[in-house]
Amino acid sequence: MAPLRPADLKAIRAAAAKQLQRAGIALADHEQDGMDVADFKLGRFPEVGLIELVYVNTERYAAKELVLLPHQTCPEHWHPPVGDDPGKQESFRCRAGEVFLYVEGQAAARPACRPPAGDAAHYTVWHELHLRPGDQHTIKPGVRHWFQAGPEGAVVSEFSSPSRDESDCFTDPRITWAPQ
Repeated sequence: MAPLRPADLKAIRAAAAKQLQRAGIALADHEQDGMDVADFKLGRFPEVGLIELVYVNTERYAAKELVLLPHQTCPEHWHPPVGDDPGKQESFRCRAGEVFLYVEGQAAARPACRPPAGDAAHYTVWHELHLRPGDQHTIKPGVRHWFQAGPEGAVVSEFSSPSRDESDCFTDPRITWAPQ
């Protein structure tokens, strides 16, 4: 798939900045242009994608904002061990909109979300957590998870151990982590 064009990236980052502003999150002048835009090399960004504003990512901890467009999905993945590190542990806190987080555990009888069209085989965990502003959940290392925004999109703060996104494992073998 072709990478997103510079004009697309600019528009996506501007839309994310507006979502962050509506959530009451102020951006420094340089932060909008520095947001990571991930389409996971599927070329279907409005459907499968994620925007990240990384505040800090050191060998000790990481903090970022995750911005999702309406009904956008971050695909199923997990954070494996890296060297002596057991893998990333992350806490999600919903700031605006709503996000449906799916993790390992008892499957929801009637999940609120569906995988993106044609991708159902790559979504295997169905324990549903419905996060609204102020709700929070911690995901332990190695736990498969995916998430999808509600109809207004979502802003989610992520606090974690060191983030090594390039080491993440995806259920869908077509996916590559290479944000622009």
